[in-house]
Amino acid sequence: MNENLFTSFSTPTLMGLPIIIMIIAFPALLYPTSNRLISNRIRTLQQYLINLILKQMMAIHSPKGRTWSLMLMSLIIFIASTNLLGLLPHTFTPTTQLSINLGLAIPLWAGAVILGFRYKFKTSVSHFLPQGTPILLIPMLIIIETISLFIQPMALAVRLTANITAGHLLMHLIGAATLALFSISTSTALITFIILLLLTILEFAVALIQAYVFTLLVSLYLHDNT
Repeated sequence: MNENLFTSFSTPTLMGLPIIIMIIAFPALLYPTSNRLISNRIRTLQQYLINLILKQMMAIHSPKGRTWSLMLMSLIIFIASTNLLGLLPHTFTPTTQLSINLGLAIPLWAGAVILGFRYKFKTSVSHFLPQGTPILLIPMLIIIETISLFIQPMALAVRLTANITAGHLLMHLIGAATLALFSISTSTALITFIILLLLTILEFAVALIQAYVFTLLVSLYLHDNT
């Protein structure tokens, strides 16, 4: 275990140079394309899951919104892959960095909002002022709705960062406690080890769920603007 609790969240370097770009690009190597007419079982299962998620996510969208299908599926696959790889020992999870998550959230949110102002200008502007608002409350509501609009990408990024970081910290703490208890009480150490195993299983689920939630919220923002 590292002495510093936050060492695992620092950007890894090689010969003094950050290798974050190599880490982000690595998941793409895990999904090679196949030129065979008949795919193997792994490729078939992968395509089935992608089609299943795509149908659920795109069912509510208009034809204009469905043009984002490839981007949204690439997003969920990337986030899920990096989250799962980050659970391996001595690895780095890019989604624990708020800057990376903001780099994902802001362009996608901005693209959806720009589409809304371009193709549904009246509907997008009407969200800032609900119908039947008293005249005295109009300035305040416009300010509140504007702030809530600009908070959306921050909420996306912070939600993903907080959930992944909290899980990693909890696993780190329980793992350190397990090692310390082995020299004190073996029975207590076994109990904490079982808790660690259960938490690891939970983190695998959280890694996939957070990838789905992040992409689903982007999809909902897109649906509101197309």
